[in-house]
Amino acid sequence: MSGPPLVIAALRSEYTALAGQVSGAELVRCGMGAARAIRWGEQLGQRDPSAVVIAGVAGGLDPAIRSGDIVVADEVRDAHGRTLLRGAAPLVAALRAQGFRVHSGPVHCSEHIVDDRAERERLAATGALAVDLESAALVRAADGRPTAVVRVIVDPAYGRLASLRTVPAGAWALGVLHNLGPALVQWAELVRPRKVVLAGPRSFCAGVDRAIDIVETALQRFPRPIYVRRQIVHNAHVVRDLEAQGAVFVDELDEVPDGTTLVFSAHGVSPAVRTEAARRDLTVIDATCPLVAKVHVEARRFASRGDAVVLIGHEGHDETEGTMGEAPERIHLVQNAADAEALELRDGDRVAYVMQTTLAADDAADTIDVLRRRFPGIESSASDDICYATTNRQHAVQAIAAESDVVVVLGSTNSSNSQRLVEVAERSGARAHLVDDATGLRPEWLAGASTIGLTAGASAPPHLVDEVVGTLRAIGGVEVVERTVADEKIMFTLPKEVAG
Repeated sequence: MSGPPLVIAALRSEYTALAGQVSGAELVRCGMGAARAIRWGEQLGQRDPSAVVIAGVAGGLDPAIRSGDIVVADEVRDAHGRTLLRGAAPLVAALRAQGFRVHSGPVHCSEHIVDDRAERERLAATGALAVDLESAALVRAADGRPTAVVRVIVDPAYGRLASLRTVPAGAWALGVLHNLGPALVQWAELVRPRKVVLAGPRSFCAGVDRAIDIVETALQRFPRPIYVRRQIVHNAHVVRDLEAQGAVFVDELDEVPDGTTLVFSAHGVSPAVRTEAARRDLTVIDATCPLVAKVHVEARRFASRGDAVVLIGHEGHDETEGTMGEAPERIHLVQNAADAEALELRDGDRVAYVMQTTLAADDAADTIDVLRRRFPGIESSASDDICYATTNRQHAVQAIAAESDVVVVLGSTNSSNSQRLVEVAERSGARAHLVDDATGLRPEWLAGASTIGLTAGASAPPHLVDEVVGTLRAIGGVEVVERTVADEKIMFTLPKEVAG
């Protein structure tokens, strides 16, 4: 049987800061430096803790990190190699929820105090966020047990350790460390085996794959910079990755220099935007999802024959704004059944409706019922406007909700289809939460949960699902099963500007 969680501090001041703050765990001091950490680590196996937390202070390497900030390691490095720490993500979420400035990334472990600016710059160039002396040796001694490394920054990047500012900065860092204790224990108590039920399908749809491929191909074929109007898809990870490749995201066309290359996002744009792009002599590549484009076509068709067009969608969403722009004088937005009940039209005999492609089917059905009752002759598209990917992912999350203690939906907060998955899961009786990635997993959501339902919105990268599974595996192991409700084989061709 495993013993209680173990919290390890190196310095006496660190031990004192944590004393009395880690109830339920054993607090020990290993001594300063890698050699002492190695010697102390020899007895770690005899204690057989259920989890290990290495906590203390460190030096900053990333210029964005300030004194008093917290670094939670996702890997530790030293001259002997590196060790990944996949299980610490819920600790990041817990500390951020308490209002701390938290960073997650690599921690470098040195054999000496790094007080040389040139050496810190060299370490920072490797991507390491902080430098300490003991973590790598202690992580190796933990020998695969659930382990977290938490460091509070004393001296920021390139600041000299021996300076007049070090003493107050050190006192501030130790004060922050003192307040971390309960969160460290809360994380350690998460350790247990779990079952993960994956919803299938999940993650990228054909329209999102196509949009990302368009930007990546444009970056290879056209002179840079390549501009993208609005987020190409509503996911922070996708946007950051494309920015790292050289894409420049803008809100409006006035931020784009004349004569350059512009990509329209997957959500579509209004005719007015297209006209302005042509006037500015921009090379336009249209990444509008074909299923969104189909809604635009239907809206134009209904409006051109004189119908009042009702658009069921969310106000302010990029897709809704683009569709409204097709005939702003004839299109009326309703967001729900209450809006439909209150809608007043001059000619109630000539009415048609179209829908945003990422709505929750149940909500849309309620709104349509009201519209059909109030306007008996109302017409609609021959095929459903809610896209296949949205519908499939909603059916899949319904399939896993009943057997899950909690459902985790991966997606950004501005993603309509991801938000709808949370709502569908909740209507199916599950507790559900939307997170950008594994670092959004709050410990209180996982505590006591034996079965975790997991899905991802159509704009969320598949690797985020793998990272959540890896996080749960690292804090006690998981059994993974999948519930697949549909097999998606749809693919969309690229526009001629980037095809071939």
